Amino acid sequence: MTALRAHIAGRVAEIDATAWDACFPGEAENHAYYSACETAALVSGAELVTSAASVERDGETIAVAPFFLIDYRLDTPLQGPLRALGDYLFRHARRLVSLRVLCIGSPYAERCHVGLSPQLDEQARQQARLALREAIDAHGRDEGVHIIAWKDLAPDDAEAFQDILGDDGFIRLGSLPVAVLDLPASEADYLATLSAATRKDIRRKLAKAGNVRIEMRHSIADVEAEIVALYESTRAQSGLDYGDLEKLPPGYFSGITAALGERALFVLYWVGTTLVAFNLLLIERERVIDKFLGMRYPLAREHNLYALSWMTNVRYCLAHGISRLQSGQTAYASKLRFGSRLVPSVIFFRHRQGVLNWALRSISPYIAFDRLDPDLKAHRLQQHAQVSP
Repeated sequence: MTALRAHIAGRVAEIDATAWDACFPGEAENHAYYSACETAALVSGAELVTSAASVERDGETIAVAPFFLIDYRLDTPLQGPLRALGDYLFRHARRLVSLRVLCIGSPYAERCHVGLSPQLDEQARQQARLALREAIDAHGRDEGVHIIAWKDLAPDDAEAFQDILGDDGFIRLGSLPVAVLDLPASEADYLATLSAATRKDIRRKLAKAGNVRIEMRHSIADVEAEIVALYESTRAQSGLDYGDLEKLPPGYFSGITAALGERALFVLYWVGTTLVAFNLLLIERERVIDKFLGMRYPLAREHNLYALSWMTNVRYCLAHGISRLQSGQTAYASKLRFGSRLVPSVIFFRHRQGVLNWALRSISPYIAFDRLDPDLKAHRLQQHAQVSP
C-alpha cells in the first residue's frame, strides 16, 4: 500500500491551484475563490485565520480541505429572545462560552469543501479522509484549540465521514440546510409548480417593479462601497446574528471579482440613479449560487426587490440552460414559498477534553442550528399542522 503524506499549509495559495481544482471539478468556489477570501482577510487584519490541509500520494495531491481558526461563541446558534441569555453568559462567563476552534470548511462558503481526486476508488477515498482527519487533529493539538469542528458537511460527505469521525468521539449536530431550487424547462413550468396564491403574488410584484432598471456586470469598482453598505444593511435587517461566521472582510467583493472573472456576476437594481439592491451570483455549468443579496430599505420593500431578484435569477438560469439555483442558508420562508427544497447540513465537533466533550454531547440536541433557526421552526410547525388531524 502506498503511504499517504498529509501537509498543513499556512495558506490555500500555497497548494497548487491545478491540483486543488482537480478535487473540485466545475466548482466556482475554487482555489482562486478561497485564495481571494484569505487575501482579503489577511489585508484587513481579521482575527479569523484561514489555512488548508492536503494529502499526497506518490507526490500527487489527492485530497484538500480549507480550514480556519476562530474564537467561537457556543451561544452562536441562539437567536431571537434566547440570544439575550447568550449575551449575558458571554459578558459574565466569557471563558465558558468562548472557545478556540479549528473549523474545517470556510466562513465564506456554505459547504465544507473536502475535495478528493476523482481518480481514487472508495477504499483510497476513505484512507485520504482518515489522513486529513489525523493531520487536522494533530494541528489542532499543536495550536492548543479547545474544539475541532467539521462545518456544514453535505449529506454524502456526512455519511462518508460518519465512521471516521463518530468512532473518534465527534458529536454530530444539525446545521443550517442549504436551499436549492430545481428548475424545469421554462418559466411557465416553474410557476406552475407554485401555489396559485404565490403565482398571483409574484406576478403582482413584478408588475409594480416596472421602474426598476436591472444591470448585469462583472466589474464593480465604481459601486463597491455601496455594495458593501447594502450587504451590511441587509445583514442587520435580518434579525439573525451568527457572529464572525457571516462577516465579510473589506475587499471581499472586489477580490472575488478579480479572482473569478465572468464566473462572478453582479446583478444591480437601480431606481433612477440610486442603487437599491445587488445580488452576487457565482456561475457554474449546471448551478448558479445566489451568494449574497443586499438591499436598501425601505426602497427595497416599496419596489418588491426580493421577488424581482428571485425571478431575475430564475430567468437567468433558464436562459442559460442551468437547472439548479442554490440560494443558501437562512431566510428560508420566502425560499420555501418559491419552491426550494432544503438540503441538510451536518456539523461534527469534538472538545479535546473528554469530560467537556461529554457535557457538550448532552446539550448538543438543544443547540443545533437547524433546531433554533426561526424560519425552520415555523416551517416544522406548519408541516406538523398539515399532518395533524
